[in-house]
Amino acid sequence: MDGVKLYLLYMKYISKSWFQYRIDAVLRSFAVFVREATGIIVIYLTLQSFNDINGWTFYELLFLFSILFLTYGILILFCTGLRDFGGLVYSGGLDRFLLRPRGILMQVMASNADMFAAIGHGGLGLTLFLICASKVGIVWTFGNIIYYVTAVISGVVIQAAIFLLMACSSFWFIKIDELMGMMYWNTRRFAGYPISIYPKLIQKILMFVIPFSFVNYFPSQYFLRKDDLSQFWNGYIYLPPIVALILFALVFFIWKTSLKHYSSAGN
Repeated sequence: MDGVKLYLLYMKYISKSWFQYRIDAVLRSFAVFVREATGIIVIYLTLQSFNDINGWTFYELLFLFSILFLTYGILILFCTGLRDFGGLVYSGGLDRFLLRPRGILMQVMASNADMFAAIGHGGLGLTLFLICASKVGIVWTFGNIIYYVTAVISGVVIQAAIFLLMACSSFWFIKIDELMGMMYWNTRRFAGYPISIYPKLIQKILMFVIPFSFVNYFPSQYFLRKDDLSQFWNGYIYLPPIVALILFALVFFIWKTSLKHYSSAGN
């Protein structure tokens, strides 16, 4: 509980620093919202010429995107420090954390929170969910609500594990901007659409290497049961929590091992 109180105290002061200039904060959060929403507009315009994408209608694609944006909005509240971890290693800023009597990972995660991205992405995800949830034929029973909440938490943990893996690579490569772009941001773009539209190699990567398919595709299929689910084992729709736990446990072990090999790169 002492660690939780300390973490919340960190978040309190980080929030104050991000929202010191409130009008600027609102405008920048709205800018993130609009920037990400342009992709949705492109999909809408595309579907003016095509009725669907591999059987997925516009509102069903919105549901797919809503989970992706909502999970990232939550993720970036807790994992901005992992996203920007390469900068700590490159500058030697990680040395300060090593001298403090707290867990390194907790300190890194509590060192920053990208409030603008959290509001922009999370707000867009919530907006898309409210728009499409009643239009895709989902009956929101107690069981479906539990599954949805579990899937969102699992999606956050899976992406946190990917961030943590990228942070581990900083111990070996120092500068990882391009690696981060390739392993996370470029792969995340693929996850915005049904993985069934991609070649088998891309599908395997999204399922077994960088498992974004368990962030939004298979959770969406639990509710929508689209025809393209027949290409995959039906049990995948129940695996997001298991994938999240196994992946994070594996990456956490890599983190503990990599931390032993850290040597300061700063001045």
